[in-house]
This record gives sequence, C-alpha cells and structure tokens, in this order.
Amino acid sequence: MTGAAGVPAELCAVVLAAGEGTRLRPLTEQVPKALCPVGNVPLLDRALARTAGLGLTGPERVAVNACYLGDQVVAHVGDRAHLSVEVGDPLGTAGGVANLRDWIDGRPVLVGNADAYLADPAAAPGRDVAALLDGWNGYTVRLLGRPAANPTAPGTFDGHCFTGFSLLPWRLVRDLPVVVSDLVHAVWRPAEAAGALEVVPYPGTFFDTGTPPDYLAANLHAAAGGTLVDPTATVTGRCVEAVIGAGAQVDGDVLRGVVWPGATVRDGERLVDAVRFGDGRTVPAAAYR
Repeated sequence: MTGAAGVPAELCAVVLAAGEGTRLRPLTEQVPKALCPVGNVPLLDRALARTAGLGLTGPERVAVNACYLGDQVVAHVGDRAHLSVEVGDPLGTAGGVANLRDWIDGRPVLVGNADAYLADPAAAPGRDVAALLDGWNGYTVRLLGRPAANPTAPGTFDGHCFTGFSLLPWRLVRDLPVVVSDLVHAVWRPAEAAGALEVVPYPGTFFDTGTPPDYLAANLHAAAGGTLVDPTATVTGRCVEAVIGAGAQVDGDVLRGVVWPGATVRDGERLVDAVRFGDGRTVPAAAYR
C-alpha cells in the first residue's frame, strides 16, 4: 500500500542527530552539529523539512535521536518527532537505529543524517530523496549517492559517495544489536557483499558539513552567490557572499563568511572565508583544509 506520491504507507523516517561533531569544533563545543545553522536554518530543520516533503511528519512517522548536548536537540524538536535519547556516548548510526527498533516495529525506514546538506533545484524538499523509493522491492538496501572522483576509493559504493540518506528494509533492522556501531559495517557492506545494495544517483548539490570548509561551503551555496541576512540582524558594514544570523551585529566587512546568531563583527574588522560565532570567536575555514 502506498500513500501520497508513491510513499509506502508504512514507511517511517529516522533523522540521526546524536553525534558530537568533533571535526566541526570549536563550533560544536556548545551547540550540537544538528543545530548548527546553514543558510540561517538549523541543519536538523532542513532534514525534517525533507521528510515532511514525503508526508512523513509527527512522532508516529518520524524519529530523531539525540545524545551529545541532547537537551538542546530535545527542546528544539519538541513534539515534532519521536525522540530517542541515548545515555552516555552516542551509539553510532547503526546503534542509533537499533535503539529505535521497538518504534520502527516492522516498518521500512528512511534514515537521514542531520548534518547532510542537500540542494536539488529541480525538486521540492523531499522529492529528491523520494527517488530512493521509486520501484523499490522492499528487500534491498538503497543509498543516495553521487559519482565519486575516484570510483574505487575506500568509502565508495558502486563508484559513488554516500549523500546522507539511505533506505533500509525491516529485515535488516530487526536484528541490529544496540551497541556502538555504524551502518557502513553493520548493514551496507554486508548487503553489498550479498548483492542486495543499490545506489540511487543524486543529481543535486551535497555537503556533509562535517568540517569548517564544508560547513562554510554549504552556507555559501544556501546564499546562492548573494547574501542572506536575518531580518533581526543589524548590518552597517559591507557583506559579500555572506550569511548573517538572527540578532547579529555587523559593522565591519564580511566576505564569503558566516556570522552566527547573536555574534558581532565590529567596525574595522574584516571577516574573510570564516565563521564568526559565540563571544567573538572566529573559525577560519582555510586553516582546516
């Protein structure tokens, strides 16, 4: 049985938001990666908009896991999704799904990484990911991917790099142990070895936002070559290819930069290829390349 736009009526979605985001530090020292803004929209909200585009909304159809700075994730999600709070260290992508086994309860599950930035101008949010469902037989594992620069490099699947979303049949979720583990080794590679993994090409833009350069690149892409300024920000300086967050005060110049909500760029300052956040701290993206 299928619902709107060919989405199986029993399909559920899990958005993974429990990770520590260590590669994105110091941005993630006080804010979980899932809540870091891209184009002035928290990454988690972008993922939830994508599931909503498939008709998957509410705590019966969508779950979000949390661990690192989990209280912030819980407060941000509220009653928009079922919440799975992992105690101690994050369980990883496979462990996080396994921890939701009772909630998934026999359904196929669309799994998305909260830190995945996807943009396909040819499709509304969610409709690009819907390609994972087209013609699916309910048995194979499906990954959304884009062609890799090196098709045989480690971490590739059928010559593609993973772009943040996968589709799992219940038969492979049912027996996952609730231990620290990842989907690559627990599900995807075994399915690949059994000839039961399919890669669905993704035609849009993708960044995993896991490092400062990729995080900056995703923000600049969201700005579409221009400047995004939250209506509550105050800008008297010059901004070119920039994203300025809520309540920010920008009296200096920002070139290819991001200014987080509430942050300040003072008169005479010049922020270039960097992220300004918190109490005046700056992360220069070039230093992490």
